[in-house]
Amino acid sequence: MKLIVGLGNPGKGYESTRHNAGFRFIDAFANSRNLTFNKSKFGGLYTEFNYNAEKIILLKPQKYINLSGEVIYSFMQFYKIPVENLLVIVDDLDTPAGSIKIKAKGSSAGHNGLKDIERHLKTKEYKRIKIGISNNKNIDKINYVIGSVPKEELKLINKVNDEAENIIMDYLNMSFDNLMNKYNKKNKAGD
Repeated sequence: MKLIVGLGNPGKGYESTRHNAGFRFIDAFANSRNLTFNKSKFGGLYTEFNYNAEKIILLKPQKYINLSGEVIYSFMQFYKIPVENLLVIVDDLDTPAGSIKIKAKGSSAGHNGLKDIERHLKTKEYKRIKIGISNNKNIDKINYVIGSVPKEELKLINKVNDEAENIIMDYLNMSFDNLMNKYNKKNKAGD
């Protein structure tokens, strides 16, 4: 069993913010497979499907992003999902808008949602897809990640959603090292 989590903040007011890049990515994947987030448990909306005889759970925590760890931890405990089967999709200030970085583990890099996950799981060793939102050091970080985004910039950030189905299906079909090599090299080449 695998747990794939998109991070974001619940509510209409946050839909188009930079912080909700994880929600939009997982929504794009769910839409590509005609799945809807129609189940609720432990403070999260989720859906599930079977692939190669394995259950895959897609989760959108409905607590604010800084409290996502509790929801993820509850799902992992209930379904007995090992940390090596967790994939978190999150926005990233240090990655250029319109690109992704795939990592097998790492620090929170100051992201409070990732800090909360680390606090609950007691490890930094979980897989993640980081969606670039760039960084404007002239704007306070909080206002930058939850403030309104100009349409052209939002289009650029959401560009990665066109690849959501390919990326997730590659995650389910290849080794994580191969996944990182494929997509991290692609982004470095400027594709």
